Amino acid sequence: MSAVQGRAPIDAARILAGWAQACRPMGEGDLEQVDAVERQIYSFPWTRGNFADSLRSGYDAWVVRDGAQLLGYCVSMVALDEAHLLNISVAPTAQGRGLGRRLLAWVEQRAAVHHARSLLLEVRPSNAVAKGMYERAGYERIGLRRGYYPAARGREDAIVMRKMLVLPDTGDVHGG
Repeated sequence: MSAVQGRAPIDAARILAGWAQACRPMGEGDLEQVDAVERQIYSFPWTRGNFADSLRSGYDAWVVRDGAQLLGYCVSMVALDEAHLLNISVAPTAQGRGLGRRLLAWVEQRAAVHHARSLLLEVRPSNAVAKGMYERAGYERIGLRRGYYPAARGREDAIVMRKMLVLPDTGDVHGG
């Protein structure tokens, strides 16, 4: 399938620049604010140690700021020709303005630049907002991980979703 047949590359840098927000690599100095936002928005948040380990492992981790205010962040990794979205989050004060979609486009572009053929993610079935965002962005359900997430009453499944990525230099979509 080519870009002409329905999928064009996303220029996430242009999208983010249009918002006049600074998207930059996450560093140790960001972890206090990242941890605070994470604890605000999730019942079972990543720990500061999870983020620090991701940085030490060389994962692709980014923050979006408006001045000193942390608006959102994302963490992904590429292994061989497949990327995996590990965490994508938007601060409560910045939610509902399309930043999650823009961050997702950023992750897709970064993964394609690193020659990933697809991007995988997991989402809770109970997270209707995120699930809807992924579906609108072209992600397809490819599986279910039973008991993947901790939940108030035991465990919650994870829906596994995937999107084939567009190579930035050719416009070609990788086939499955």
